Amino acid sequence: MSSIQQKFLTHFNKEPMISVKSPGRINLIGEHTDYNNGYVLPATIDKSVRVALNKRPDSKISMFSVEFNDIEEIYLDALLPVKKDWPNYILGVADQLLKHGYNISGFNIAIDGDVPIGAGLSSSAALECAVIFALNELFQLNIDKKEMVLLAQKAEHEFAGVQCGIMDQFASMFGKKGQVIKLDCQTLDYEYFPLELKDYAIVLFDTQVKHALAGTEYNQRRQECQQGIAFIQQQYPQVKSLRDATLEQVETCLNNKDKKIYDRCKYVVEEIQRLLESTNDLKNGNLMAFGKKMFATHHGLSKLYQVSCPELDILVDAVKDNPFVIGARMMGGGF
Repeated sequence: MSSIQQKFLTHFNKEPMISVKSPGRINLIGEHTDYNNGYVLPATIDKSVRVALNKRPDSKISMFSVEFNDIEEIYLDALLPVKKDWPNYILGVADQLLKHGYNISGFNIAIDGDVPIGAGLSSSAALECAVIFALNELFQLNIDKKEMVLLAQKAEHEFAGVQCGIMDQFASMFGKKGQVIKLDCQTLDYEYFPLELKDYAIVLFDTQVKHALAGTEYNQRRQECQQGIAFIQQQYPQVKSLRDATLEQVETCLNNKDKKIYDRCKYVVEEIQRLLESTNDLKNGNLMAFGKKMFATHHGLSKLYQVSCPELDILVDAVKDNPFVIGARMMGGGF
């Protein structure tokens, strides 16, 4: 934290009043299930976004990105998304606080971190959570953690243009060392499970292929899932989301429809079931069974949900027959 505090002092010529770090996350199983009201199984990692802030006497937000060596300034009464990406994750949070009646003034903020951008580790959610946690402390707003998570998610929807689920922000805010979180994305009920790796380690490989979730493909996947629900509801009106659907309903209602919609929904329903079974594996310390589910998840993401890429598939294929690797899959939303 001393590094971001020093960068703040150098840039703004003042000591910060508060500094916060917020971790990135991995999601072991349960990909693209969050916005389908399913379950996810994330854990925080040892990479984080760090912010340092102080109050201003006026209504200006002055932002400095250490990584990009870039500055952006805007006034609270003129909050709109800007063309650059990185300021919008800060501005979106300020916008949500104002819309929900919280009293904030202008502020100076410096940001830095070591969560790789575009690598599926939720650098954007880590930044949003760091900012809202810091502003909550700075202005003594008394917002609880769940509300902060929801406001951070809404900020990404409205200012970054990504209709993300709740998992990324929740994991960053609620993560615990040595634990994974089974999160019910419909109710926000959550439960911790121990991740006892013993002689194994989780290793993340960087393909150097970057993604951009604000692109049309991510939002298109959401629309395809919604279309699948609409088809299922014609016969099963009680099904409100893919979380409520069974594989039998998917087969009955979608197999003769658009193949893409069938594939997308089949993957999500299977993935939700995989996750529920995987928590039993963790309870029983059965890492081998858990690892097999990771391979199955990758196959579904690659072939049915079509969010993988050749580089990711090559990495998984390279280790699938290696006796020292018990599971592998692409990480993050893909694209």
